[in-house]
Amino acid sequence: MSVNSSSIPPDPQPRWRRLRQRVLRPTADTAALERALAAASQRLDPPLLWLLGPTQAGKTAIVQALTGSTRAEIGSGFRPCTRHARIHDFPESVPVVRFLDTRGLGEVDYDPADDLAECERQAHQLIVVARVADTRPEPLLKALTAVRRRHPDWPIVFAQTCLHERYREPSDPHTLPYPFDQPDWTERVPPELARAIQAQRQAFADLPGSAPVYWVPIDFTQAQDGFEPVDYGLESFWTALENAAGLGLEQRLAANPEIKSAFTRASHPQIVGYSLATAAVGALPVVDLAAVPALQARLMQVLAAIYGQPWQRRTVAEFFGLLGGGFAIGYGLRAAGRSLAKLIPGWGQTAGALWAAGSSAAVTFALGKTAELYLLKRARGQAVDAAELRAAWSQALAEGRGLVKHIGKDQP
Repeated sequence: MSVNSSSIPPDPQPRWRRLRQRVLRPTADTAALERALAAASQRLDPPLLWLLGPTQAGKTAIVQALTGSTRAEIGSGFRPCTRHARIHDFPESVPVVRFLDTRGLGEVDYDPADDLAECERQAHQLIVVARVADTRPEPLLKALTAVRRRHPDWPIVFAQTCLHERYREPSDPHTLPYPFDQPDWTERVPPELARAIQAQRQAFADLPGSAPVYWVPIDFTQAQDGFEPVDYGLESFWTALENAAGLGLEQRLAANPEIKSAFTRASHPQIVGYSLATAAVGALPVVDLAAVPALQARLMQVLAAIYGQPWQRRTVAEFFGLLGGGFAIGYGLRAAGRSLAKLIPGWGQTAGALWAAGSSAAVTFALGKTAELYLLKRARGQAVDAAELRAAWSQALAEGRGLVKHIGKDQP
């Protein structure tokens, strides 16, 4: 098979130079960025988590624990979906997950049938949320029964929240280590709490359907509430979500747990989101010539804002200089190879497009993780070692390939 020489992408060196220019001048190619985001939004289908439960059950706390967002950010991030349902993209520009919140359960003169039907149409995973002290679960039970009759094969993650409301004393601490994944948990927690948990499970024991229900007692609180840890039961909650749906949610939302940094917690979903966005547009013929570098430059600007380290000419020159000429050549050659592969008749529209998408995403992930390390060092006033940065690039490139492959496999 041959390729028209006029369609062959230009010399790779200018590609990474254009990336540098876009980092320095974020408004230089706004149109390309807007086109890239529009193209990505049409192709991306991030998993949608349906949070079903009454008001004040702890749904916002769950979103906060999973995403690391503040309550104010979550409140302003939701937009109307139906009269009594709201949807929240996270991150907003390049979502890796969506949250759907059904409100109004138990309110007088509210019939949730239409809202439930719309939510069912969109949802990839159902999360039921109820305070463990709730002794009047009838509206939730009625709604959940209706859903399971229509979808008997839907697994459910049932979050039993606000455990501290059934402690002996308001000031009592959580039982540590987290006991609810052990068979003798009833003997290790306050008796009143154990009775409340079991009573709630019994109330929902006769739900129709054959799919499993994953019961997870959690207590997600604020620092001022005085309970440690504030995300009590989060690890078990992640496990239940993965067992129920296998959507790779923790990989989408949570950075390396060994890195205890609010910076990396905020930046990781952005890196994953932009990586998936470049995968989406990277599979399109010719589009990625401008779209992929625009998205990569935007990611670096977002990361700089998170770390409070503006990209100035000196810092941009230092960052790319530390990565070295080998990075510039490798980046350009990968970009040229992606574009060329998609232009090969037949193969380019199938395997070539898939290879281009994966390559775009892996390079974007590596670029984001390397910039993350560089910006973190600068934010802490530490010197940045060239060898360390280049090693981070190589490691992140390999991680990016694996991450995107796993998420792509599990993509709904």
